[in-house]
Amino acid sequence: MSASEHRLYFLLQRVAHRLKKRADGALKESAGLTTAQAAALSIIAKDGPVTQRFVADKLSQRESAVMTMTNRLLAAGYIDRKRSSSDGRAWEVAITQKGLAALSDIKVPFGEINAVLDKNIDAKDAERLAASLNKILAALEE
Repeated sequence: MSASEHRLYFLLQRVAHRLKKRADGALKESAGLTTAQAAALSIIAKDGPVTQRFVADKLSQRESAVMTMTNRLLAAGYIDRKRSSSDGRAWEVAITQKGLAALSDIKVPFGEINAVLDKNIDAKDAERLAASLNKILAALEE
C-alpha cells in the first residue's frame, strides 16, 4: 500500500505531536525546559560558543525565533551571551554550568520517551524507519 493509503502524513503528525507534548511536559518538570529549548541548549553545549544564526540554521528555524528562545535561556541562566569577536553585529552564546546541569536533568525524561519508542519498534524496524525519515528529510531540504 502507498503512503497515502496508510495515511502516513497524518500518522506522523499525530505521533510527533504526542511525543512532543509528552516530552515538553517531562522536560518542563525535570529541568524547566521545552524540547525546543533543550535542542538549542544541546547545540550550544556541543558546538559553542556559537552565533544565534548557527543555532537557527541547525534547528531549521528563523533567527528571530531563536533570539526569543535564547533570551529565555539567558534569563533562566542557562546560557551567557556576548558580542561576536569576528562579527560585531552578531551575538555568540555559550552554555553555563546551570545549562549543563539542565542538560543532565533531561536525560531521564528523554530516556523514558525513547523507551516508549524502543518498546514499540524493534531494532530492525527502528533502523529502517530512521533511514526512511532521514531520506525524507533530505528530499524535503533539496
